[in-house]
Amino acid sequence: MFSVLKSAENTMQFFQNFTEKSREFLSKRSQLFITIYMGLAAFIAYSCMYAFRKPYTVAAFEGLQIWGMNYKIVLVISQLIGYTMAKGLGIKFISEIKPENRAKYSLILIGYSLLSLFFFYIVPSPDNWVFMILNGLGLGMIYGLVFSYLEGRKITEILSAFLIISFIVSSGFMKTIGKLFLTNNVNENLMPLLVGLIFFPIFLLAIYALTLAPFPTIADEESRTPRLPMNGAERMSFLNKYGFGLFSLIIVYILMTVFRDLRDNFSLEIWKELGITATSVFTQTELIIGSIIALNIGIGYMIKSNKNAFFANHFFIILGCLLITVSTKSFLQNYTSPFWWVVLSGLGVYMAYIPFNSVLFDRLLAVLKEKANVGFLFYLADFCGYLGSILVLVYQNFIDKNVSYLQLITEMALWLPMFSILLVIISLVFFTGRINNSISNNKTIAIG
Repeated sequence: MFSVLKSAENTMQFFQNFTEKSREFLSKRSQLFITIYMGLAAFIAYSCMYAFRKPYTVAAFEGLQIWGMNYKIVLVISQLIGYTMAKGLGIKFISEIKPENRAKYSLILIGYSLLSLFFFYIVPSPDNWVFMILNGLGLGMIYGLVFSYLEGRKITEILSAFLIISFIVSSGFMKTIGKLFLTNNVNENLMPLLVGLIFFPIFLLAIYALTLAPFPTIADEESRTPRLPMNGAERMSFLNKYGFGLFSLIIVYILMTVFRDLRDNFSLEIWKELGITATSVFTQTELIIGSIIALNIGIGYMIKSNKNAFFANHFFIILGCLLITVSTKSFLQNYTSPFWWVVLSGLGVYMAYIPFNSVLFDRLLAVLKEKANVGFLFYLADFCGYLGSILVLVYQNFIDKNVSYLQLITEMALWLPMFSILLVIISLVFFTGRINNSISNNKTIAIG
């Protein structure tokens, strides 16, 4: 017994020494090295999260119903309920989390999600739907935990590009992996667990790599302001000051989340309606979109003024909305092929969706110089967005069930972006006034 304890103590000591030496090594590297290191670690970590979330969506689950509903729709709604609950909890949890606890909670939550996939497999269908709620509950805060390592830095845009590419490309990639299992006759309920088991150890290594990264420097804090935990009173104070503008942006995010989720969760059904069944198409379209989105984020990095960058993100949202509508009209008139319609409309929705997940709020906090963090704003928006997705799915299944997913998404693409553009203009007007006041007040304080 003593020898076992001694061996465990030696192992822990070795691990601690290795960690300290690794941190020391990284702290002395160039900014380029740190950017690539942190970017790849974030990319891998969040890519692995999709191994626990998306593979089940390529399974048909044909012939199954529960409470008169299509079983697959029940699973999608169930996971979204859990995911939305996690986003609601994240408004408080992520905004208050301390840096030293990020890795611990990341591992607990991803392990919990993997365990839910195990029970999803061993409990017979359709009674296993409840484990999709638990799965979503475990996954909904992973993004905030990963992004908390990246925010508040001069290189946040570049690091965000890695993260953004991960959740555009990885969704399609993990669906391709899941589809390959199914084509090799793996049980539909077992497949999500197997994909999760493959990527679980990779996720652990990626999170450990992020914990070794240097903290934001003094120069980072001067450029983007320090990112601090927020208590309840501070969150309410922020909303009292900027609630109207945030409300406008959050409605845009709700609409884009609904569109993105329909496109993502029912891509198998949409591609079938378009007459395309190739497994590789899930990855091909998202690779093209991810590459262009990364370029857009790179352009944002080149804008050093926080004020100009914040407004430039509004421009990208408007441009994305226009692309959704124009590409859909072109597709419906047979000017654009199904493949390129999926690419162009997907690019449009991600151009409008991505700023909320990366630098829009980061730049806003930097220019306002408020004591806050991106986690609070992002989870407030994300909670509302996924709640909207649930309501649309329930509506489609109970009230308008005869409308196909292809018809639903094309109809939405014709009106939803135009309403979003109006809300973005309202946000521009509101925050122009608030930001100018903030800059004037800061100048007055500096002179005084």
